[in-house]
Amino acid sequence: MKSMASTSEKILDIAQSLIVSGGYNGFSYADISVAIGIRKASIHHHFPTKAELVSVLVDRYRRQAEAGLQSLTEQVVSPAEQLQSYLNYWQTCIQDSSHPFCVCAMLAGEMQMLPEEVASGVRVHFQSLAAWLTSVLRAGVEQGLFRLSKRPEDEAQMLMASVHGAMLSARAFGDPGLFTTIVTTQMTKLTK
Repeated sequence: MKSMASTSEKILDIAQSLIVSGGYNGFSYADISVAIGIRKASIHHHFPTKAELVSVLVDRYRRQAEAGLQSLTEQVVSPAEQLQSYLNYWQTCIQDSSHPFCVCAMLAGEMQMLPEEVASGVRVHFQSLAAWLTSVLRAGVEQGLFRLSKRPEDEAQMLMASVHGAMLSARAFGDPGLFTTIVTTQMTKLTK
C-alpha cells in the first residue's frame, strides 16, 4: 500500500510541476508517464481522469497552504510580521525557484476552460487565502500596525491580486526584482 501512496504522490508532484510550467491543458498523462517511468494505465488506476487528478492536486495544495499559514500564525505573533513572512515566502520562490509557483494562480488563469470540480477547488483555495489575509489585516488594524483605506476584506483581495499579479509579472519579464518592487509598494501602503 505504501508504494501506491508513493506513486500517487509522484504523479501529483509531476502534475503540479507540469501545470506550473504549462497550465491545465499543457500536459497529458503521457507526459507524466515519461517523467515517472510508468504506464499511462497505471496513472489512470490512481486517477481515472485528468480532472480528478488535478482536483486532488488542488485539494492537496490548498491543505498544504492552509497548514503553512496556520503554522505561520502560530509561530509569528505580529500580524505585520505574519504578512511579511507570507510575502517573503513568495519572494524567495520567485528569486531562486526553491518552491513551486502557486499552482492555483496558474489554474485561475484558465478558469473558463477548467472542469467545474477543478475550478471549484481553485475558488476554495482563494477564499481560504483571502480569509487568512483578512484576519491578518484586521488584527493588524486592531494593534495599530496597519492603516487600511478600505474594509479588511477588500484590502485582502487587493493584496492577494497584487501578490499573484507580481508573480506573473516577474515571470513574464524574467525579473524577480519586479515581484519585490510590487509587493513592497503594497506593504508600504498598509503600514503608513
